[in-house]
Amino acid sequence: MFIPVRDPDDPAIADYRAVRERDLVGRGARFIAEGEVVLAVLRRQPDFTVESLLISDKRLPTFDATAWPDAIPIFVAGQPVMDDIAGFHIHRGLLAIGRRVATPSVRDLIAQLPPAATVVGLVGIANHDNMGGVFRNAAAFGADAVLLDGTCCDPLYRKAIRVSVGGSFVVPYARAVDGDDMLAALDEAGFVSVALSPSGNQCLHELRPAKRSALLFGAEGPGLPKALLSRTLTVRIAMGGTMDSLNVATSSGIVLHHYAASQLCR
Repeated sequence: MFIPVRDPDDPAIADYRAVRERDLVGRGARFIAEGEVVLAVLRRQPDFTVESLLISDKRLPTFDATAWPDAIPIFVAGQPVMDDIAGFHIHRGLLAIGRRVATPSVRDLIAQLPPAATVVGLVGIANHDNMGGVFRNAAAFGADAVLLDGTCCDPLYRKAIRVSVGGSFVVPYARAVDGDDMLAALDEAGFVSVALSPSGNQCLHELRPAKRSALLFGAEGPGLPKALLSRTLTVRIAMGGTMDSLNVATSSGIVLHHYAASQLCR
């Protein structure tokens, strides 16, 4: 259903107004996704719904409306009006309001995992680019879930979604109270928890993945808390030169590939 929008103050598109300002305060279970590639991923995921679309009139000739349910309103605006609504230039010309259907608890999510599973655990990841990068890697290398502590930023923040290229929709995730709560839930479910640290006791290339593995990553700078490191198997990525650590998203890609390689390279 195409609905023309000529006035940026039209109440029908209020959810799209001042996107960046709304990003800062959050939208609860709702979020904004942008771009054709991300929306193609979003519409295939059963745990998410799309409430509406906002599209630039220049995109109409190549836009496939049949890919979306008839009940979803599709607002169409000229590019200047669309930019005025959002508060900045939307060069992809396509936005959507989405909603996460349900948010499981950490223990409920873990209980749904198969007997052989790889989980990513994040502690203190506050950078949305890093969050999106980790989710992209988790999706690419077949991680079964991502667990977040209470200080991590939102994987459904618009920039995190964009960087993840929709990976935030693909990999199931849940939020623990803190790292201790996360580790306790993993221990209860029989996971071997592996903590990444520049001072890790073992090199990654020496590590044989366990049947149920949890890969824990902390923020750049402070890293994982010492109390958590003391309760896990600590692992480092071997490096040369003067650097002793990597960006957390890069580290997650290296470690997840190590864990997935035996299956992906058959």
